[in-house]
This record gives sequence, C-alpha cells and structure tokens, in this order.
Amino acid sequence: MLRWSVHLEGGPRRVNHAAVAVGHKVYSFGGYCSGEDYETLRQIDVHVFNTVSLRWMKLPPVRLGGNERAREVPYMRYGHTAVLLDDTIYLWGGRNDTEGALTVFRYNHRWFTPKISGTVPGARDGHSACVLGKAMYIFGGYEQLADCFSNDIHKLDTTTMVWSLINARGTAARWRDFHSATIIGTKMFVFGGRADRFGPFHSNNEIYCPKIKSCTANDAGFF
Repeated sequence: MLRWSVHLEGGPRRVNHAAVAVGHKVYSFGGYCSGEDYETLRQIDVHVFNTVSLRWMKLPPVRLGGNERAREVPYMRYGHTAVLLDDTIYLWGGRNDTEGALTVFRYNHRWFTPKISGTVPGARDGHSACVLGKAMYIFGGYEQLADCFSNDIHKLDTTTMVWSLINARGTAARWRDFHSATIIGTKMFVFGGRADRFGPFHSNNEIYCPKIKSCTANDAGFF
C-alpha cells in the first residue's frame, strides 16, 4: 500500500511549475511565486531534488556564449509542461506576465531548440502533456491569442520534430485548463481542470470538471 513517508523543507516555493523524473532525480522547471518578476525576460530556473540524499539543489544559470544563444534557453514562465522521452526532457508552452511561449526546448544537461515544422499549436498555458511512443501529446489549456479555453489534441513527433493536429473521433472532452492527462497503454485519460459553463470563451461562469474522459489511440489516430 502506498503511504506518505517524507516531509522536507528547502525546495522552491512554486505553483504552475513542471517537473520530470530522470533516474533518481526530479527536475523542476520554473513556476510562479508571488512577489517575483515575471515581466523581465530572464532564464528559467531549474531545481533538482535527489531522491537518494533527499536534498534540493538549484542549477546555476547557463553562461551564454559560443554555440549557446539566449534564445536556446527558455525564459522564466509558469503554466508550461515538461515530459521525458528516452533521456531527453521536452519543455513547451507556458507564459510570463507579458506573453505566451511557442518554442519547443530540449534539455539533456544543456538546452537546445530544435527546428520545428507542421501545425504548431497556439501559445497557451495550463495545458497538459504526455508521451506515447516517440511522440508528445498536448491537450487543452488557455490559448493566448484566441483568448479562450482549448480542447484540441496536438502531437509532436520527436523523430521528425513535426507538429500535427489530431482529429479524434467521438465526443471531445470539454474545453479546459489546469487539468491532468495521463497515458496508460494506448489510452489518454483527462481529468479535472477549469472550464466555462457556456463554451470555450471565458464569461466568468467557471466550472470545474469532475468527470474522467478517455481517448484511445485508434480513435485519435495516434498511430
């Protein structure tokens, strides 16, 4: 039976961050903390939790120069996602207090921005991301330019670095943000989040989504 066993202080004080487990370490990227500056462009911070020593460590900022350019390091943000595929972390989306982000970043002890093509999803935060095979799937979130909730599924093929919009069959999950999405086998399960009672646009009639919605790989054309 699962049980809680450790309570530690000393970690970053954050909400809307993204975390990924790599081996025995947990990498936490960015997030929001009241009182911090989210208008000035600055490098995203990375905190690492060692599950063996039970200690936090903050990685030093990237020293820019040579082959590493400022645009290859993500700026500080919140509401983004991060997933692990093989031994590489993929970070996408989120926003600061000024703008939303579209760039895909890869991290494997250093940052890299791969060349992307295809149908790139609009900038958003509060979406979810999960992995099936060699692809990252993005669902929902709040789109910045459209100023509305989303219920789209987008796929990034990490072998070709091509985005595509998935046209899933059946009744789609409600437009939402700040939910969770998890893939088990060939099914993606979406749960929770915030939506609007009357549709994708925010009308101050917020509701929360208590139902689990699943989408199979065949229905969504994942393969």
